[in-house]
Parts: sequence; C-alpha cells; structure tokens
Amino acid sequence: MRRLVPTLAVALSVSTVAFALVVPASAAAPTAAPAGAAAAAPAYTVTPLRIQISSPGCPTPANPGYQPTVAADLYVPSPAPAPNTAPAILTTNGFGGSKADQAGLGKAFAAKGYVVLSYSGLGFGGSSCRITLDDRQHDGAVASQLISFLGGDPAIKAYVDTNSGGTGAASYDATMPVVLDTASSAGCAFPRCGVNVKQDNAATHDPRVGMIGGSYGGQIQFATAGVDKRLDTIVPIITWNDLAYSLTPNDTSLAPKSVTASTPGVGKLDWTGVFFADGQAQGANYLAQDPTERTPGPTNTCPEFDPGACAALTQETTENAPNATTTAFLRQASVHSYISQIKIPTFLAQGEADTLFNLQESVATYRQLKAQGTPVKLLWQSWGHSNSTPVPGELDLNAPTGTYEGGLFEQWFDHYLKGSAAAPPLDFSYFRDYAYTAPNAAAAYAHAPAYPVGTTQQLFLSATNMLTRSRGQVTAGAAQFASPGAGGGFSTSYTAPNADTTQPPPTDTPGTFAAYDTPPLAANLDSVGIPTLDVRLSSPTAEQTQKLGPAGELILFAKVYDVAPDGSVTLVHRLIAPVRIADVTKPLHLELPGVVHRYAAGHRIRLVIAASDASYQDNRLPQTVSVLTSPGAPGVLTVPVLPAR
Repeated sequence: MRRLVPTLAVALSVSTVAFALVVPASAAAPTAAPAGAAAAAPAYTVTPLRIQISSPGCPTPANPGYQPTVAADLYVPSPAPAPNTAPAILTTNGFGGSKADQAGLGKAFAAKGYVVLSYSGLGFGGSSCRITLDDRQHDGAVASQLISFLGGDPAIKAYVDTNSGGTGAASYDATMPVVLDTASSAGCAFPRCGVNVKQDNAATHDPRVGMIGGSYGGQIQFATAGVDKRLDTIVPIITWNDLAYSLTPNDTSLAPKSVTASTPGVGKLDWTGVFFADGQAQGANYLAQDPTERTPGPTNTCPEFDPGACAALTQETTENAPNATTTAFLRQASVHSYISQIKIPTFLAQGEADTLFNLQESVATYRQLKAQGTPVKLLWQSWGHSNSTPVPGELDLNAPTGTYEGGLFEQWFDHYLKGSAAAPPLDFSYFRDYAYTAPNAAAAYAHAPAYPVGTTQQLFLSATNMLTRSRGQVTAGAAQFASPGAGGGFSTSYTAPNADTTQPPPTDTPGTFAAYDTPPLAANLDSVGIPTLDVRLSSPTAEQTQKLGPAGELILFAKVYDVAPDGSVTLVHRLIAPVRIADVTKPLHLELPGVVHRYAAGHRIRLVIAASDASYQDNRLPQTVSVLTSPGAPGVLTVPVLPAR
C-alpha cells in the first residue's frame, strides 16, 4: 500500500476544514460596532448543553455511573419566541469537526427566527460513542432523540454544560418555543403540506424541523430521515450517495441511475487515510468521560471506530480491493441503500471541486429521489472537499441573505418550515467559473428545469494519439503503455483535502499512459455534466491474471485535460475516473468525472488513459495494455455540451 503513512501525517492539519460545512474565515469574524456606539444586543442567545442519549452504537462501559451524552449548542432567537411558534433547524459537523463548526449557521438562522440545535456527531467534538459512519440505527437514532428534545419531550434529559470536560450540574428545563406539528394526510393547513404531508398521524413531540450540514453532516440528514418521519426537510451538502463508491470507486459497470458498480472498486489512499487519522485523533476527548469506552480489543484495532467500520476501513487499505463484507458495510451507511425512505423535500448541494464525493454522487441521489416522486432540488456549487473556500458572494453563513447560496438555503427553510416564502423552484443550478466576476456569484449560476442539460458531442479516438469529430476520419491504431505493478504510482492527480490550492500540477510519466488530442478548438466549448468513454483494450497478461479475481484484474485511470496553446495542461479539479476491469476482452464503457468547464477557443481536449495514480491503489502485477481503435470500431469520448453562444 503506497503513501498511506505520509498521508496520515499531513491529513490532521487539513481534513477538519475539508470535511466541515465551511464558513470562510473572513465571514466568521464579528462586525465591529461604530466608534462611540454601544454594541447592539445579540439577536439570539446560545446555551451549551449536554443531552443524554441512548444508542446501540455506544459500548457499555465499566463505570456504572457513565451516561452517554451529546455536546450541543442551543441557539434561541432573542427575545425568546412564544411557545409553539418558532421552527427549528438541527445541524451537525463534518467528519473530524465539532458543534463549533456550525456556530455561524446557528447565529444566522437564530437571528432569523429559528431555534437551532448544533451538536457534535457521535465520536466527535466531545460527544460520546464510537464513530459509525452515519449509520441509521446509531447516528440516525440519536438525531431522532434530538428531534424529540426540540419537540419538548421530557424523557430527553439535558444539562447546561458548565464544564467543557463533562456534564454540568444545572438541568436545562426551559420551555422549548418550537412549533409542534399535528397535521396528517387527512387535513393540513400549513403551506408546505402540499408536498410534505405528515406520514405518522400518531407522532408525538413533533417539532417543525429541518436539517442542514455538509459532508458527514450531510449524510446524517438522510440517516435521520430514514428512521424518523417527523423530520420535515433537509439540505445535505457535499455528501455521498454510496460510501463504497466514494472510498473505492469503480467508474465502469455502474448500475442504472446509481454509482453502485458490480465490480469492486479502486481504493482512495489519500482519503481513507484522512478518515483514519481524524477518527483516531478523537481519542483524547473521551478519557475524562470513561476510559474503557475507547479500549482496543482483539477485533477492534482502531478503537475510535465501531468495530465494523474499523474492519472495513482496515481491509480496504491493506488489500487490493474491497471484499464483500467491506462493500456491504459501507453501503448500508449510505442513502443508496434506503433511498425509498426519503420522502421529504430535499435540497442537494454538491461541489464541483470535490475528489471525495464527486458530482456523480449527487446525480445518483437526485435521479433516485426524482424517480420516486420526492421533491428535490440540485445545485452544483464552486467549492467542495478539494477547494473548501466558496468564491466571494457565494456563501457566508453569518449573513445568509447576503450571499447567493446562503439566500437559497434561507428561502428553502422559510418556505418549508415557516411558510413565509414562495416555493423554491425544484430545478438544477450550476456554477460557471468562466462566467464569474467577484462578488456577483448569482450571475455565475445558470439554471435548467432539471438535470441533465444541453446535448452531447462525440469525439472519436483515431490512430494512437488523436481525437476527431468525424468518424470517417478515424484510422486504425493501437496505443500501447505499461503498468509496472507493485504500486508504481507514475501518474499523480493529488486527491487530498484542498488539493486544488495546495498541491503541484498533476503529472504522467511517458510509457505509462495513452493520450488522444483534438485539434485546437475553433470556438469555446462549454461542458456541463458527465462524459463517458467507450473503448476496446488488449492485454494478454490481464486476460490471464484476471482469472485470479480482483487482485489480478486490470486497473486503469481515465481523465480529461484542458491543453492551452502554450502546452500547459489543466486537469479540471484534479478529477479522474478509476476503473477495475473484470474482463479485459470485452468492450469497456465508463463514466468520467462530472464537470462544469469551458474549453476555450484555441485549446485542445486531451483524453488520457493511465496505468496508475499515486493517490489510489493500482495494479499489483505488471501489465501491458493497448488501446485499440479502427474505422469500424473506434473508441468514443462523449462530452456533454451546451449550445454554442
């Protein structure tokens, strides 16, 4: 396994920012009062709490007096609303973060009249229990208890946290002002009931509540909606559809409307290392609560994680392919496995700059929800795990109405929770960096009634190095390259957090890849969506080694470069498509990463098929590969394009 140890060393310093729902540093600073003027009274109050929970994900400690708790901050508008009047928002952190990451959001929405409960997810930021990767029966069940707390359930005990190391002495007995829902399918006066009818007529302590959060704090919303019908609406940001795909992607043999592949994928060394490092770093937070909760055991070598999660992540990083047990564990912690349970209005926001949870994941969730009639909106934003800073004017959680994306979130909640705003369009929006002029982010977004948009253009592989628009110009060829095996890693894309801004340019070593270029483009070509590639390969060695199973199957990496007239190359957001090929003798169809990108006039489009990538697992055995093309059976790169403007 290549590069895992150095990756772990650097991950701790960057991954918390990458996994959290980010508030830009400039936005997080408070605004100073004018000289000589008295500071304005806050429009909210905030109370740190310890909320008692129960979950099968919490191991039974030796200390009989130990009670698992969640660390939370409760933001209440000031002056306090009357009972049964204020809608609520529940939010939690990204992987490796804490409740503090959501402070800007809590303050902003409390100032707008919402009661906001921001909490540290299980295993993070002072909250009890092990990390279970947003499992419904653990993380989802605890979030359901927090919904009961917001609904005034006296069975959920909370204490004012006067000691950051543990539970304070003062019980929190304040009357919760959150509006309670009693509507059912038989009758409903609230405006949002036309699309979000309460499904459980017998529900009690049912607050009008939505959720918002990013990455790990995005998937928890699906997990909660999958177990609790009281949740009214969700805004999951930069999160996954299928964690088995996220950590071990295979961009060939994808199932319809899904990222789920029938062939095991290719492990992401960088990102799996981040998961391990951030999870293990949480250990010191819990020793004061109960030292036995984090004690390693014979089947749990990473005690911060649930044993199943530990085994899955360990197996995937130490072997050349995920086994069936690992895939099943990662998939059950994914909305893909329970998408039929998600019935409430869903606002998906995914990052164009994201090598962890790419645009394919949002498209899969969007298509699945749309097909079953769930109200869903899809937005592709500029930022993600590979560049976690929104462009100026795009997002500022301290002033959501002052930014484009934040304003959309507020409109969503105002409609579905307050009923005070017009219904947001259930459309598809996408950020175009080539149309952005700071700070006018709104003008950089284009809109369509639904995904996908535009048409497609076919580019045919010809000879050994050319892409042509005309099938009639294709000539036969066999571009040959080699994989040395044993973790050679001769190509680099860099997928670590914030790689867009912190890593050197991607590279490919001659002899380990095949490349096909178009002539210089006569006009701008705007591509929005997911390209596909159809090729035929020849690899006599792989024909033999693939009989050994996944360890012997051929692994390749496909990607599209933008080549400028001066020869400089851009790999858009460092996105690549790993593939593990079950049978190299059959035609190969794969999806390349989704992008929003302008290939400018005079530039060339370059398709590269490489034998390795240093951020991923790769071929264990040496392989020689030929990419075959001919007039009768050319390779085809299909690019989604917008009409020329």
